[in-house]
Amino acid sequence: MSFGTSLTGLNAAQSDLDITGNNIANSNTTGFKESRAEFADLFSFSNLGVTGLSIGQGVRLQNVGQQFSQGQFDFTENSLDLGISGNGFFRMSDDGDVTYTRAGEFQLDRDGWITNSAGKRLTGYQAQDGEIQGDGTQELRVQTGNVSPSATDTASILANLDAGAEPRLDDDDEPIGFNPEDTSTYNESTSTTFFDSQGNQRTANFYFQKVGANEWDVYAQVAGSEILDEDGNPIEDDDGNPLDFQKLTSEGEDPSLSFDGDGVLQGDGTFDQTFNFGDEDVNEMNVGFDLSEITQFGSPFAVSDINQNGFAAGEFSSLDVESDGTIFARYTNGQSEVLGRVGISKFPSQENLQPVGDTEWEATFEAGDPVIGQPGTSDFGQIESGALEQANVDISEQLVNMIVAQRNFSANAKMISTEDQITQEILNIR
Repeated sequence: MSFGTSLTGLNAAQSDLDITGNNIANSNTTGFKESRAEFADLFSFSNLGVTGLSIGQGVRLQNVGQQFSQGQFDFTENSLDLGISGNGFFRMSDDGDVTYTRAGEFQLDRDGWITNSAGKRLTGYQAQDGEIQGDGTQELRVQTGNVSPSATDTASILANLDAGAEPRLDDDDEPIGFNPEDTSTYNESTSTTFFDSQGNQRTANFYFQKVGANEWDVYAQVAGSEILDEDGNPIEDDDGNPLDFQKLTSEGEDPSLSFDGDGVLQGDGTFDQTFNFGDEDVNEMNVGFDLSEITQFGSPFAVSDINQNGFAAGEFSSLDVESDGTIFARYTNGQSEVLGRVGISKFPSQENLQPVGDTEWEATFEAGDPVIGQPGTSDFGQIESGALEQANVDISEQLVNMIVAQRNFSANAKMISTEDQITQEILNIR
């Protein structure tokens, strides 16, 4: 019996060494999770159970337990190198065969799919018109084409008009005629850039003319535009030149902006204006102006912000992945577009996942049903972009385990040698 008992000890020590060797061999494998040997003792049983004088029959390897503790991050310059900080796995699809991994070394194939080195595709939530949709099981694809231009159709100005400014009035106390070339006809001006339907940049100037106590007219001028009459003909000035500016107004000739005694704007401060570009082969520009944030206080004129939503055509520049897994495409025109979101999966008992090689696992009945969710919500971990999770192997600890396993092996081998000597002594009795 002692030979058999020691033999189980040899086998157990060998298994421990094999597991330790595998951990050390994968200490530089991205996303690898170390294992440990879990042993159980052996007892002989009879119909009457185990007696108080029973002697154990050795040891057996009961389980190879996987340890899913967090590994450290190795930061890279590749935005598609992804790590998970916290709970969860990347869900990979290979023609419908699903596996799970913590190794986030991803890349784009020639068709724009996000894949790992084995060609398996990362799954998550696709975006439609910038809105995240789906159940998290769609294979993620990145469209790397150019972005078309978009004409300006909204603009807003955040500014303060000087309450102490002098009104621009004639001798009859009527507002003088506005002329953008004559600075004496307006008090202040500012400018920004608009974009037409072909993505061309056009300078947009705004002029503020005080026309009475707490009352201002605002004029907008877009380069290349012209003002049309009711018959669609250009309106000309006294010199026969087409007018390229127009007053922002909602109600006939009323002032564009009126303020109360506290300098707060009265009315909603919104205007809709159309700019035509004559013979130029671009569409007319319909712009909604929002001046509701303009104030009139006793401080100098100051523009805090001007916003407009148009942009020129742009070429694909790069990808960014946020901590919540949202994938953004960046373009050379400064625009960004949501392309999708990385989905991650978690299990009630991840220790019971089945390893299948390539640092991947398959779902099992014992592990429970996978739950797919968005990074950073509930118990799901966050995405670290430009980072790879290293193996959670502590080399020093593994070397100690190796020494212990080696001594266990030697002790069991010595036990067999001792039993052999005892057997020889018995055979030598005469």
